Amino acid sequence: MNQMVSFRRMQDGSREDYLLLDQSERDYAVGLPDRVLEALRRLDHSLAGYHVSRLGHSLQVATRALIDGADDELIVAALIHDIGDELAPYNHAEFAAAIIRPYVRAEVSWIVEQHGLFQNYYYVHHLGGDRNGRDRFKDHPWYRLRGVLRALGSGVIRSGLPSQPLAAFEPLVRRIFGRPAHDPRYVSVLPSASPAPAADPRGA
Repeated sequence: MNQMVSFRRMQDGSREDYLLLDQSERDYAVGLPDRVLEALRRLDHSLAGYHVSRLGHSLQVATRALIDGADDELIVAALIHDIGDELAPYNHAEFAAAIIRPYVRAEVSWIVEQHGLFQNYYYVHHLGGDRNGRDRFKDHPWYRLRGVLRALGSGVIRSGLPSQPLAAFEPLVRRIFGRPAHDPRYVSVLPSASPAPAADPRGA
């Protein structure tokens, strides 16, 4: 039986209680790569209407990133960029960015978060929207990455397009999501919680 905290209201918790919970969360985080891979597999049976499944699309985009010589963080970002389709259909890009943000450099999570806006260019005018909404980022320092954003948002959804299987990307998923969070916002500040060493945000 797992250890349990002594309190029933958070304000009654002791330092030992919160050290216990901190360790519990760290132990649980070890299984994140498995949960990410399972969520990706579910995309094979999600949103209908396209010529390929959302998993097929994700594999096509990740394969394109691999062929283009992208680094590991960008390849994994390409792979998981639509992972929010099931649970966050109206803000899936933000959802995916939140998942990957603690594990990659800032511009990578920004790319994931903004890919939906860049995707709007191709269709939103048909629905009465502004296809040029992405222009508000023209002066943003990461707008130079618009080519990567277009790759994520352009909808590589053609059946028969060669792509690597999910198994080919599994080692990258395990490496990126299995390493300690480098962003200090996601690292415990408890003095004696023995926080994990910060990883190089560029994955070197």
